Amino acid sequence: MNDIFYMAWKYLQFNKGKTIVLIGSISLILFLPAGLFVTVEQGSSKLTARAESTPILIGPKGSSSDLTLNALYFRKPTLESISFNQVSLISESGLAYGIPLHLRYSVEEFPIVGTTLEYFEYRNLNVSEGRNFAMLGECVVGANVAQALSLSVGDFVFSTPAGAFDVAGTFPLKMPVVGILEAAGNADDNAVFSDVKSAWVISGLAHGHQNVTEATDERSVIEKDDDNIIVNASVLSYTEITPDNLSSFHFHGNPDEFPIDAVIVVPQNKKAGILLRGRYQETEPDIQMIVPLTVINDLLNTVFAVRDYVILAGAGVAIAAFCIMSLVFALSVRMRKREIETIKKIGGTKQRLKGILSTEIIIVVISGVCLAIVFTVVISLFSDLLIMII
Repeated sequence: MNDIFYMAWKYLQFNKGKTIVLIGSISLILFLPAGLFVTVEQGSSKLTARAESTPILIGPKGSSSDLTLNALYFRKPTLESISFNQVSLISESGLAYGIPLHLRYSVEEFPIVGTTLEYFEYRNLNVSEGRNFAMLGECVVGANVAQALSLSVGDFVFSTPAGAFDVAGTFPLKMPVVGILEAAGNADDNAVFSDVKSAWVISGLAHGHQNVTEATDERSVIEKDDDNIIVNASVLSYTEITPDNLSSFHFHGNPDEFPIDAVIVVPQNKKAGILLRGRYQETEPDIQMIVPLTVINDLLNTVFAVRDYVILAGAGVAIAAFCIMSLVFALSVRMRKREIETIKKIGGTKQRLKGILSTEIIIVVISGVCLAIVFTVVISLFSDLLIMII
């Protein structure tokens, strides 16, 4: 038996090109449906779990799927903003409380989530290092953000402008990292969290100035009298909020009218949630209130249908591919006619020849199956990342 395996192995080793192609073809044929199945199953369970933990969402009229994915996975919104007073309206109803989400900005590729401290309590997020944000401009980062950017408590991050040509509307805000969250295994690990007011500072809705009444540089003063001082553009807005300049920061306008992108609604009970949804359908024509689990289930039904068609098509391709590989093996036997005759002349029996050829096929098939299993395991480990990218 050892000599049969030895001869089969040496033949495959000598014909490396054909062996690699056959093993690769088998592994891909098996991996594609298996990998798709595993990715969809694991991704659907993650999506469903995240949606189940978010009972109700409020956002602007538009695509409910966009609103759900934006709020659950902190994608940059494409819908219009809503006003902050929606949070107050939810609280005033006595049926629930609201958690605002501002999602327009980022630190490099990681989203800045402007919210309130209630978000951390609701999602059961704990700080592993440092503390939670307490002052305007402070932030805490998810575990993956801290690892990717090599951040620790006391470091600083800079917000990314909304666009390449956004030179007036927003400005980079230097934010101290005051805490790092424990790994949660979901989208919260990939976000930078700050107070919603800090997001408004980035938006340019609030800023601070030098104390011009104490300014010593007369070149920055255009006009001055007993009641007013008019200064020029040399008095710049701050890009960092510190205890020393915090008091100089002020908002322009009514904060209740400032923009947010979504509100997580946490009802007191199931009945309160149903009552609240009924009220919004009647009184808020420009606002939509949705149940994320319903939206996600609708999306998953479509994904499952597509998956089944792809797997069915893959089965047809697999049958055709195995037929072609059978033809390759058959043709290979014909091309090796002289080699087979030589083995017979030196005493090789038909059973031994069949054993050598069968062993070659078995080695190739087992190698392809093992490689497909490895690919499937790898894809299962990174399915969460793939779902977030997609």
